[in-house]
Amino acid sequence: MAQSDTVDRILDAAEELFAERGFSETSLRMITSKAKVNLAAVNYHFGSKNALIHAVFARFLTPFSATLDSAFDDLEARSEDHPPTLNSILWALTESAVRMPQRNEKGISIFMRLLGLAYTQSQGHLRKFLEQEYSQPFGRFMKLLKEATPELSAVDRYWRIQFMLGATAFTMSSSDALIDILENKLGVETTVQEIAARLVPFLAAGMKAPDKMLAYRAPASVA
Repeated sequence: MAQSDTVDRILDAAEELFAERGFSETSLRMITSKAKVNLAAVNYHFGSKNALIHAVFARFLTPFSATLDSAFDDLEARSEDHPPTLNSILWALTESAVRMPQRNEKGISIFMRLLGLAYTQSQGHLRKFLEQEYSQPFGRFMKLLKEATPELSAVDRYWRIQFMLGATAFTMSSSDALIDILENKLGVETTVQEIAARLVPFLAAGMKAPDKMLAYRAPASVA
């Protein structure tokens, strides 16, 4: 078996199992069994479970980051003297994701599930890895968002970005189920690309919505 084939089989197995079971609940033995390789092969190619987790993310994020950077270059070139609009920024992000070559039909939904797990499970090493390796393209995304929403305070922008990311992670990681439900309930077929097209204006509206939240007031203390 060629080395590249062995690496791909390990990564494919790890990606699927991590998405199904989570990082902590997936053992290296489960991965080697699914990939039909021995533990020595995992240790040789990756060295540790944490390094394998990083490699699973890098396999998607490295080409995605390059595609996203290129999309932002084009966007800024077209925008000329004014900041890109919020809609155009979000389109650049989602189109870069859905147009990525997929190894299988569930590639984007699996990755979004993994990305959600990175922030809901205790994976400090992974968040540190993502911040170190991919800070440039995502820092650029955050800068563009800030320029497109000057009316928001830093705190409001922070929360709206979290809500936006949460909606995106849920929708894209559940896209297979949502597609099936739509067809079964309403008899309508759709695609991941169409889901993204519906998601972008919803996210943009949420980011730009007027803030009607009343100022928080602590309850009066009882004497």
